[in-house]
Parts: sequence; structure tokens; C-alpha cells
Amino acid sequence: MTTELRGKSAIVGTGHAGFGEAHGLTAYDVMAQSALAALGDAGLNLSDVDGLFCTMMEDSMPALMAAEYLGIQPRFIDGTMSGGSSFVNYLTSATMALDAGLCDVALIVYGSNQRTASGRLVTASRPPAYEAPYNPRYPISAYAMAAARHMHEYGTTREQLADVAVAARAWAQHNPEAFERGPLTREDVLGARMVGDPLTVRDCCLVTDGGGAIVMVRADRARDFPKAPVYVLGSAAASSHRQISQMKDFTVTAARDSGARAFAAAGVTPADIQAVELYDAFTINTILFLEDLGFCAKGDGGAFVQGGRIAPGGALPVNTNGGGLSCVHPGMYGIFTVIEAARQIRGDAPGIQLKDIDLALAHGNGGVLSSQVTAILGSQNTL
Repeated sequence: MTTELRGKSAIVGTGHAGFGEAHGLTAYDVMAQSALAALGDAGLNLSDVDGLFCTMMEDSMPALMAAEYLGIQPRFIDGTMSGGSSFVNYLTSATMALDAGLCDVALIVYGSNQRTASGRLVTASRPPAYEAPYNPRYPISAYAMAAARHMHEYGTTREQLADVAVAARAWAQHNPEAFERGPLTREDVLGARMVGDPLTVRDCCLVTDGGGAIVMVRADRARDFPKAPVYVLGSAAASSHRQISQMKDFTVTAARDSGARAFAAAGVTPADIQAVELYDAFTINTILFLEDLGFCAKGDGGAFVQGGRIAPGGALPVNTNGGGLSCVHPGMYGIFTVIEAARQIRGDAPGIQLKDIDLALAHGNGGVLSSQVTAILGSQNTL
């Protein structure tokens, strides 16, 4: 996104459905319930939607299927799939479509019944031809290699990885919507079942059902809706590989590029951000993204997350809903980073509501650290 699009669109509705376990519901059922919740939040109806942005884990033409299921015939459709980062990326395409007059009400939506359908943390993608012979456990094996390399390169410890999970749980304990709210200590994480050295099961995201939705309009209409608008100030995408074997450096992600361009478009710096919502599929993700987005220097991420620094009461609020590690992770998590960032700015977060939030960052990750998308969201005060 360029500076010309700064503040040209706004989020005016958010919603979700099926958090945790949605017994008896299909992924499209959950998607539809999320869409209705977001439209209700915005005071709109399905008949108002003329721009649809959707991808799902189980269909080759998800946007078409979603439109048919919802009973709408939108003027603009985007079903681009870049993994869990897709939904953060839709902020850019929705902003462009709205600004160009290609649609007036954009609905970004997702749904999954991963937990009740399979209950397994496995990728839906075809195994990479040159990696499959080694029988990796995808996606866990890929992220375990990134964690191991970071530990080797920078001295990051398993205890520091565990602190990421503990911080996420501390946020989730205050969030009635979070799937896991029980106590979690560093020792619990370290002593949990090892699933991909050095990652234990508590270093890995949840496997849940759930769906989310976002409603966007042009900025000139944004103040006509029931809730305070949340403006898209800057967003950018970057990709570095598809297969983990093609990642040049396991300790550096394309978030370094997407973050720099998103900050430039928004005209702010990491020091200005008051809430950070990251795609924490694994504990190493949070450390990598904090470094690559500029919240700390490369290699300092492990030390940065120690001592409750990213937990409630810490210096930098990170994943304030509990994240994918403790709140919800239905196959793809990206849309929930945007929803939580928007709620913090609006002042109606279901868990701990931070005070006077004007700037928040939402970051999506897709594939095996493959696709990175960063978005900066702001209140009316930031325009």
C-alpha cells in the first residue's frame, strides 16, 4: 500500500463464530455465522455487501462458494490464497477496490471446523517434492528448524521460547472467548510432550474451530456506522520462499520487508505502536516477527520476551487476546490479528482492554514463514 491510500478505508464491523469447538457445523457454516456477526456489528445486511474477500482451507474456489452460500452476487471478488496471511493482505486489496469504486461494502471472511473435523495440526498443502522423502511433520518440522537455528545463531533458549507461550496464556486468562484459559508456567511448557525438537506441544498453536469476519467501507462513510471506525493506515506484503528448504536464512523472514513498507506507508515507527497482534502459530514466530518488524534487534528477540515484557502489564502488549497459542487457531489465524487490533482501537476488546489505543499492528504469516503481511491500523486521531 502506498501513502496515497493511507486512511482511505476503514473497518466498521468485526465478528467471529464457532470459537473452540463448533460441533455439527461445516467450515462454511462457521464462515457464514462470522459474516452475519460482523455485518450486525456494522448495522448492515448481506444485501449491502458488494465486495467479497475469502479463502478457505478446503476448497479450490472458496470465494465463489462463500458467495453462493451467503446468497450474494458481489461486484468484486478476491480469493487470493497466501496461507494465514491472506486476510491481512485483503486489507490492501479491499482498500484498493473501495477507493476505485469497484465496491462499496467489502466483507473479509473465513471459517474452519479443523478441530471437530480432524483435530490435527497438519498442513493441507501437497508435500514439497524435494522435502517429502525426509518425512517431515509439516508444518511443525519447518518451524522447529527455524527455532533450532535461532538458538544456535543467537543463544536463544527454550526458556525464552516458553516465555512467549506463558505470556499468551496470561492474556487469554482474561479473555472469555479464549479456548485455553488455564494456568501455564514456563515449567509446564518445557515439560510438555516434545513434538519437534526444540518445540513442545505448548510451543505450538491450538487446533480449534472458528471463523472471523471484517467489514470495510471508504473513509468518507466510516463515521456513519454504530462503532468507531478503525482506519487502514498502511499495509504491505512480502514473500521469500514456499518450501522451507528454499528459505535463505531461517532466522530472517520477509516481515523485515513487509513491516518496513507498512510503517513507511502509515508514516509511523515501531516505537509508536501501542498494541502488537502477531501470527503466533509457534513460539518462535513471535520472536522472529518482533525482530524483523523492528521492535528489537535481530538476535535479541529471546531476551526481549523475558520477564513478562510482552505479557499483561509488560512494556509491549503482544497478542492481547491470547493469540493462536491460547485463544484460537482454526487452521489459519491471520484474520484474528486484525480483529483484535481493531477491537483494541475501538475500545471493546473482550479481554484486557488497553487504555487509549490509537495505533495497532496486525501481522499475518502464511506457509512455513513464507508469506508475510503487515498492517498498521489507527483511530480517528491518527488521520
